[in-house]
Amino acid sequence: MKVSREQVAENRQRILEAAGRLFRAKGFEAVTVADVMKAASLTHGAFYGHFSSKDDLIVQTLAHIVSAGIPEDLDLTRYATTYLSESHRDDIAGGCPTAGLAGQTIHQSPEARAAMTAGLREHIERLSRSAPGATAENKRRAAIGSWAAMVGAVILARMSDDPHLSDELLAQTREWISPK
Repeated sequence: MKVSREQVAENRQRILEAAGRLFRAKGFEAVTVADVMKAASLTHGAFYGHFSSKDDLIVQTLAHIVSAGIPEDLDLTRYATTYLSESHRDDIAGGCPTAGLAGQTIHQSPEARAAMTAGLREHIERLSRSAPGATAENKRRAAIGSWAAMVGAVILARMSDDPHLSDELLAQTREWISPK
């Protein structure tokens, strides 16, 4: 039975979403193609109709998830409040791919790194629009510093086995970015 173009696109979307959640939750190396296809409720054989290899899946998944969920009208203060929340910290599989996968992406293909870099550029661009500063250069500097602080805080908060310290990392970084 022939699958419609719409169904092919929907299946690809399901694969990318499943891979994104699994990669963030377990890491690239711990996830197999079979794991991804099972999570997407598709057969293993269907994988090769969409991707040439697991490396290709990684690249395509990163390209898909790093820009997903970045609002066009990103407000730095509101974004920091949501990003530096306990619920975001605790949602590893559905949370920020930069915080979840940056350290592992360093060891991936140049194409995977390029996908993450494109997402980094997009975040900085959008954060720069609402960052404090009198000039474009000052706004960009504030956006870069704030984004680096947010990602670092989430990574450290997730890593900590001390719940108080984890919460403090998020709260203090929120306060540093958006002082009252």
